Amino acid sequence: MWLTILAFLAVLAVLILAHELGHFITARISGVKVEEFGIGFPPRLLSIKRGETMYSLNAIPLGGFTKMAGEEDPSVPGSLAGKSTGVRLLVLSAGSIMNALLPLILLTMAFMIPHDFVVGEVAVVEVVADSPAAVAGIEPGDVFLEVNGQPVRNIVDLQRYIYTNLGEEITLLVEHSDATTEVIPIVPKWRLSDGNQGIGVLTTMPDPAIIRQHYPLWEAVPLGVQECIETFVVYKNGIISMIIGVEAGGVVGPVGIAQMTGEVARAGISPLLEFAAFLSINLAVINLLPLPALDGGRIVFVLLEWFRRGKRISPQTEGMVHFVGFVLLIGVILVITYQDIVRIIAGNGIIP
Repeated sequence: MWLTILAFLAVLAVLILAHELGHFITARISGVKVEEFGIGFPPRLLSIKRGETMYSLNAIPLGGFTKMAGEEDPSVPGSLAGKSTGVRLLVLSAGSIMNALLPLILLTMAFMIPHDFVVGEVAVVEVVADSPAAVAGIEPGDVFLEVNGQPVRNIVDLQRYIYTNLGEEITLLVEHSDATTEVIPIVPKWRLSDGNQGIGVLTTMPDPAIIRQHYPLWEAVPLGVQECIETFVVYKNGIISMIIGVEAGGVVGPVGIAQMTGEVARAGISPLLEFAAFLSINLAVINLLPLPALDGGRIVFVLLEWFRRGKRISPQTEGMVHFVGFVLLIGVILVITYQDIVRIIAGNGIIP
């Protein structure tokens, strides 16, 4: 229980701090007055004022904020709304940009920290009828050696290679049961006849082994960059899969994320850093959605002003839209949180 709480708060603090620092730094550089830089939501627990900015630690650890002068009203001295369109777009998107860059650091650290790694032959157990694998002649007993020239060290490797290349041709190096090898071009499908996606195989690792590994900085950096790019692709493909109805796309709230964080934390620091990187990418994308109260919603108003050639929507109207959006957002979070609590009481986990 305490591990879950501490891990969740630590991960959340890092993600929020990175996000709000993006807004804070770009605002200060652009000459926008920052009235308060807060971690968590009020009521306020601790605060200290330096210069024109109040720095606060607040009681509800579910987010943070960078309160800038005149976010909707250009008449306020040092206001955000009084800056050019380009400056406002930069300041408003800087939080998501920081969350998109943070995984580069987190994943590099994950590769540098010694961690357990499962390796072993990945063998085919079953082939789905009429799937790409069946058409290509892959049979039970075959072993996957490489995908696009990259070694297949475990099932996760195989799945990552396949799901980052849905709809695109990949090359498999396969060892058949008679010990012969064959290079097979194949195109993973977004939807198979059994409702799943990929090439249509069920795999197993007959003799898995656990090794301890880590990488020096000069190797961890390119590996971190590569995994960050792949994580973005997997995230994008996951969204597309939800849209076309291939995956259930379950939604979790703060309590569910805390539960997931605790489950991952038990596997070690390296998996926790990888999970934090995924959450950071998730936060970057969600905050850019064109919804009121989110950064993306504020960006929409800036773009509307630009399309209207400088004609602003009144600060009162914009402020009311964001307020209503915030109330609705809190309502959605409460509903999802209730579902998370019910699942926990039922004793169900999230990560299979």
